[in-house]
Amino acid sequence: MIYNNVMLKVKNVEDVETVVELLSEQARLSSEEPGCARFEVYHSQADHLQFLLVEQWSTEGDLARHKEAKAFTELYLPKVIPLVERVPHLSHLVWP
Repeated sequence: MIYNNVMLKVKNVEDVETVVELLSEQARLSSEEPGCARFEVYHSQADHLQFLLVEQWSTEGDLARHKEAKAFTELYLPKVIPLVERVPHLSHLVWP
């Protein structure tokens, strides 16, 4: 399994609701992609500008294909990325 956790911080507070809508649609589309075991979007209660994407992909190839799919190329790159600061974390599961 490949785990990709991404921290996103919205640059302008007036864009938060737009980011919520875009990430919700991205998650819906991404979760339907082959090899996607998990695609969750979290919105911080402590910092209204902060979001966390928690992704789990069966293989590196599945994650690579995701980066060529509609959710990534038509929503995430052109519409979300300009509104946020992004810090990705490819990860390994420690437990369980």
